[in-house]
Amino acid sequence: MEPSLQMINQELADLGVLYTTVIDFFVNYSFQVIGAILIFLLGLIVARWIGGMTLRLCERNEVDVTLRMFIASAVRLLIMAMVIVICLGKFGISIAPFVAALGAISLSVGLALQGVFSNYGAGFSLILTRPFVVGNTININGITGIVKEIRLAHTMLENEDGELITIPNKQIVGEVLINSFEYKVVEASIGISYSADPDQAISTIREVLQNLPEVSQETPPQIGIEGFGDSAVNIGYRYWLPTRQFFELQYRINGDIYNRFRQQQIGIPFPQREVTVRHLP
Repeated sequence: MEPSLQMINQELADLGVLYTTVIDFFVNYSFQVIGAILIFLLGLIVARWIGGMTLRLCERNEVDVTLRMFIASAVRLLIMAMVIVICLGKFGISIAPFVAALGAISLSVGLALQGVFSNYGAGFSLILTRPFVVGNTININGITGIVKEIRLAHTMLENEDGELITIPNKQIVGEVLINSFEYKVVEASIGISYSADPDQAISTIREVLQNLPEVSQETPPQIGIEGFGDSAVNIGYRYWLPTRQFFELQYRINGDIYNRFRQQQIGIPFPQREVTVRHLP
C-alpha cells in the first residue's frame, strides 16, 4: 500500500504545483491577457471601419473597382498586422524572430511564385495607367478582341465568335499594344482593268460604304489608287467596322462591291501573261 500512497501524494503535489502556477499566471498576467484581447477586438473594429471608409473614398473618386477592392483589403491587413504586433508585445514576446522567419518564408514563396507575382504587378500597373478599359478593342501579340474584364492576374478578351481569351498581364505590359476602342480597321484592295475608269470604281466603293450604317463615319473611309499591277489598277480602301460584327460586315461589303462592279461593267481582270515561242535553228 505504501507505493500507492506515495503515487497519490506525488500526484497531489503535482496538482498543487499546477494550481499554484495557474494562479500565479492569472495574478501576474491577467491584465495583459485582458488588455491583449481588448486591443485585438478594438483593432478588428478599427480595421473594418478604416477599410470601409477607404473603399467609399475610392468609390467617390471613381477608382477602378478592382483597384479599390485591393486597396481596401491591403489597408485592413496592414492595420491587423500592427494590432497583432501590439498584442504580442503585451505578453513580453519579442517579434524579432517572427519577423526574421516571415522574411525567409516570404523570400522562398516569392521565388517560387515569381511568375504569379509578376502578373499581379503588371495588373496593378494596367489598372493605374489605364491604357485600355472594358469595351475597348485591343490587339496584343497578334491577338485581337474586346476587353471583357481586367483582373489583377489576367485580362479577358472576347472575340466575334464568343470565345473568351485569357492573357496573363505580364504578357501585356511592355508589349506593343494597339487600342482601336470599339472598332477595327479593314484594309482591302480590288483590281480593275486598265480600260476601266478608276474614278467610277472609287465612287462605287464609296457609295457601298456610305450606304451601310454600321461603317464608322467618324473616321471617313479612305479610297484611292493603291498601285499599278501587271494586269490591273489596284484600288485600295480602308474603313472601320464594329469589332463584334467585323467579319460578317466585311464579307457583306465585299459581296456588294463585286455585284455593283458587275452591274456597272467595271472589269475585274485575272492575271494574264504573254508567252513568246522562239524556234532555234
